Amino acid sequence: MEALRRSFRGTVSGLPTQFWWLWTGTLVNRAGAFVLPFLAIYLTRSLDYSTAFAGLVLGGVGLGAAAASLVAGVLSDRWGRRPVLLWAQVATTLTLTVMAYWTQAAAVLCLAVLLGFFSNATRPAYSAMMADVVPAPDRARAFSLHYWGVNLGFATAAVIGGLLASTGYRTLFLADAATTLIFAVLIYVKVPESHPGLRVGADPHLGAAGGSLLDVLRDRVFVVYMALVFCFALVFMQHMSTLPVQMVDDGLDPSQYGIVISLNAVLIVIVTVPLTRWVARFPTARALAVAALFVGAGFAATAWASTMTAYALTVIVWTIGELIASSIGPAVVADLSPESMRGRYQGCFTLTFSVAALVAPIGGGWVYDNLGQTTLWLGCGLVSAVAAVGHLLAGPARERRLATLQNATSPPVEQLPPAERVPVPDV
Repeated sequence: MEALRRSFRGTVSGLPTQFWWLWTGTLVNRAGAFVLPFLAIYLTRSLDYSTAFAGLVLGGVGLGAAAASLVAGVLSDRWGRRPVLLWAQVATTLTLTVMAYWTQAAAVLCLAVLLGFFSNATRPAYSAMMADVVPAPDRARAFSLHYWGVNLGFATAAVIGGLLASTGYRTLFLADAATTLIFAVLIYVKVPESHPGLRVGADPHLGAAGGSLLDVLRDRVFVVYMALVFCFALVFMQHMSTLPVQMVDDGLDPSQYGIVISLNAVLIVIVTVPLTRWVARFPTARALAVAALFVGAGFAATAWASTMTAYALTVIVWTIGELIASSIGPAVVADLSPESMRGRYQGCFTLTFSVAALVAPIGGGWVYDNLGQTTLWLGCGLVSAVAAVGHLLAGPARERRLATLQNATSPPVEQLPPAERVPVPDV
């Protein structure tokens, strides 16, 4: 128990106050994120649309998210992180409210694109803000704790959402909108601007060096990294599209899907803190390869699942891989990105998941309907194996780049003085 306490204190102590306000807002927002996990079931069972159309709608969410990744990344570098976070959350609130009442096919598809755009516009700005306020040595654990908060909220949302769905899906949309608005208010009241050149009292020329999205795409080390992460995300995104459809086809109801998928978040909540420090001991490339293999094995095993217990076991396996990757992946992006282009780099990284969110449900739905579930899940295993090998091959070049940047970088201007850090009480 004492070792666990030391691990907890070592993981959460010393991080800036602004990080914890962001973390709190994320927890509230994710605890009410009811819509996306149940969207496929809502479309196929409540509105009686086909699995293929549900995949198309979820693909529309991915399309909007893909556009938001680039637009919001650029705007968070030009306008600042805070304005992007604010307008994106307010627009998401309005979109969710409209979706609760407008259910025609064309409207659902258009609104899904808008939902994907506005809800994902926060991600590049949020990640860039964390890179601004958290010193480089602490970023891995900061991103890991952020992911911990996301899943702590998701664990609640999955169970409550399953129960709310049984009383009517409209409630899911309105509750999701309410928690999104709460996050916007919290940002407005408690979260100041963090952009190095736009903070109060900062040199207006600080962090304003030139750069464009083309410069990001010319970074070969980063582009290779994005390609490998895309393979990982392509498999992982099936848990929100084809997985719930298959579970319902096997006779399980939405509340059972909510319980099974909540195991993903519960496991992350329990294991993240002790695992974060342990994973840091290993080379990044090796850890990412192991993560891809766990995700591939878990989804491949879904081909033989048919009961609630069997699905739960597969979720546990691929969650281990997700957890390992989430404690390393975003910090690699933050370390690779120049100060003046953090929004653009984080936007391109988010784009990787956004494109996967577009391709995965459309491709997964088509394979599921036309080639069968066995082909789909074994194909997921194969794609993950390719990603694992790719990380091992590309790892040395990435490590050399990171080592060069760390040796050449002076102490970060965004590092906050100790007085602005949150003390952690003894536990």
